[in-house]
Amino acid sequence: MPSSPATVQHRLRHLLLNTLTFALCYLTANALAQHLGVKRHAVLPFEAGIPFLQWMILPYLSSGLFFCLAFFMVSSQDQLRLLSQRLLLATVLAAFVFVLYPLQFSWPRPAISSAWCAYLYDYLAMMDKPYNQLPSLHVTYCVLFWTALREHVRPAPLRIALAAWLLLTAISTLFTYQHHLLDVLAGLLLAGFCILLVTPKKTEPQVAFYYLIFASLFLITGVIASHNLFTLYIACSLLLVSLAYYRRDRYFLHKHKGQHPWWIWLMYAPYLIGYQLTWYAVVWRERRKPVIIKLTEQLLVGRRLSAREARQLPPNCSIIDLANELSETPALRKHDYWHYPLLDLATPTNAAMDEILQRLREEITAGKTVYLHCAMGYSRCILLAKLYMSQGMNNKP
Repeated sequence: MPSSPATVQHRLRHLLLNTLTFALCYLTANALAQHLGVKRHAVLPFEAGIPFLQWMILPYLSSGLFFCLAFFMVSSQDQLRLLSQRLLLATVLAAFVFVLYPLQFSWPRPAISSAWCAYLYDYLAMMDKPYNQLPSLHVTYCVLFWTALREHVRPAPLRIALAAWLLLTAISTLFTYQHHLLDVLAGLLLAGFCILLVTPKKTEPQVAFYYLIFASLFLITGVIASHNLFTLYIACSLLLVSLAYYRRDRYFLHKHKGQHPWWIWLMYAPYLIGYQLTWYAVVWRERRKPVIIKLTEQLLVGRRLSAREARQLPPNCSIIDLANELSETPALRKHDYWHYPLLDLATPTNAAMDEILQRLREEITAGKTVYLHCAMGYSRCILLAKLYMSQGMNNKP
């Protein structure tokens, strides 16, 4: 099944995520190396003979332009997600090396004779420091840009021009005295590793991957760089969420009778609080929209309701709760309440959907009105309601 076209909103979202991740990781690693006064470097003896070519600053700085444009040059959502995940993984893995084994470039840059080149190097000096050496993210990004864009650049002369410019951008790291040869080789290895690890085979959003990235950001910026124990707790909590999504464990929050036990709150408080705040934001944003959607006389769908909103439901309404992340409104726990947890942003298994559909048919066949809801009312409950209606609303179990 072909992937849907990527919208501007999708592109901007991935660009923003990658930009923030890069800025947070790169600037944190630079600041840490400067604070530590790092003097260590990794240079081969013959590299002293590499000439300084001041005009190479042009291809070097063009990497930032490619970083932005690449998200708007791919076509489908799958291609966009593939590019984004590879860049995120490369940035985070490189940042771990930067903070655990910081290096400095070995020798100062010669005097700049050209006025316009001097201006560009001054601009670079404001944005960058002589740290974050191995691996070279410039080189890694160039390889990832090429793998993402080569199919979208036609005719052949333009594709050759793209390859030549990206190659020039990669080797400019040597001739602008920004990186050593080992940095370049490490950048190539990192790119290959990211390409092998993040493949185009899976088409749905990899939620476990993103929670792993967020956990890594807390480890890099809070634990390693700042020695902050609270960020270590957040990172460990997000790692547990990532593991649960990787295992597709929809019961990992152990929600019982509409509530999470205290020990789950202890382990997953950042995750649960994040969803609670998101729910409040959705309630406020959609305050003028109908809260409960009436699909049939007996089937209502929507998000988790507040205590006031719950009074809009008919008496003796059965509740089917799909939200794993939010506790149920106390008033609704007094109804005929059924909880079937589904992972947010992940496709449910056929077995899980069959179980929910069977309960839905049983309640409706018994003459009851059912309120089917998830956390925000956007995906899980809509998916199950559509599936139920497509199979025939009055099918008996």
